Amino acid sequence: MVKRWSIALATALSLISLTGCGTQPQQASPTAGTSEQTQTNAQPQAKPATGGAEPSQAPKAAGTLLFYTSQPDEDANALITAFTQKYPEVRVELFRSGTEEVVSRLLAEAEAKQVKADVLLLADAPTFAGLKKRDLLLSYSSPEAAGIPAEWKDADGAYTGTKVMATVLAYNTNLTKSAPESWKVLTEPAAADKAIMPSPLYSGAAAYNVGVFTRHPDFGWEFFQALKESKMTVIKGNGAVLKSVAGGEKQYGMLVDYMAARAKKEGSPIDLVYPKEGVPVITEPIGILKDSRNPDAAKAFVDFVLSEEGQKLAASQGYTPIQKGVQAPEGLKSVEELQILSADIAQLEAAREEDKKKFGEMMGGK
Repeated sequence: MVKRWSIALATALSLISLTGCGTQPQQASPTAGTSEQTQTNAQPQAKPATGGAEPSQAPKAAGTLLFYTSQPDEDANALITAFTQKYPEVRVELFRSGTEEVVSRLLAEAEAKQVKADVLLLADAPTFAGLKKRDLLLSYSSPEAAGIPAEWKDADGAYTGTKVMATVLAYNTNLTKSAPESWKVLTEPAAADKAIMPSPLYSGAAAYNVGVFTRHPDFGWEFFQALKESKMTVIKGNGAVLKSVAGGEKQYGMLVDYMAARAKKEGSPIDLVYPKEGVPVITEPIGILKDSRNPDAAKAFVDFVLSEEGQKLAASQGYTPIQKGVQAPEGLKSVEELQILSADIAQLEAAREEDKKKFGEMMGGK
């Protein structure tokens, strides 16, 4: 039995490829020419798909499109393949890494006035709010975004959420007699040195979570001080958290929901709960660069991601769709079922670097 789930876990970790929303270092794709994170994807096939905006109604989409993302390799490649089946005249090139590293690369390009990316799909809204403040994003309100709640898209069209990803409390089922109900289990004496979380210095999702928790009256920085006293381990990304909990090194982990659900489905001894206080969620927004050299293809790409077809693809990959009416995957709560912990996006963006610095000084991590 142990051997069977160990094999499944190894397979799952390989497929997950280190993070959604910036959780693990980039792995070279089989199609990548080097170990660098840039690769040319998609083997276009002239196979029309159904659903979403019709190509005939959209601007002409052709040429090269450079896509920067923190999605796992497998998911990004599946998205590109589906898009290029619908738009076979577009050639998509991919660069992926953790959110913080993708942003660092983009800002360096902007500083040199050589922005290469056309489309960004990264972990969280505060990241995009910061890029909007730097006047790096194009205003584009996709017709496919009409049904998405206002709190999950920018009022000026600079970015739009693409899915709902909650950070949950994951636990090893071999080490835990009963499922925990509250985040506070992590601060109890019995959990000392038995929990692990991703670092906000690398993961955009983790950075968002720190901002939300520290601004919520039930948590604050006192919660993280309690986690420190409980010897919470801080590791680089969500993929490493999954490995540690599923492998039995740690009993509890703060982990994005889809990773825990995937591992559970594939046989790992891991389960997840949505704590009673609620959960922080990121929406993995998408946006177009103001200096995009192919805005028509970029708009078509955004439309596709937000379309029913794109949302069903996200659900098939294990994510909760952001569009109502598209069913969430087995094991995950739908948008309507979630109790969400949130904070003002502008405040989170403005305080992000200060929050990360304070977290690093308190908790360590890279």
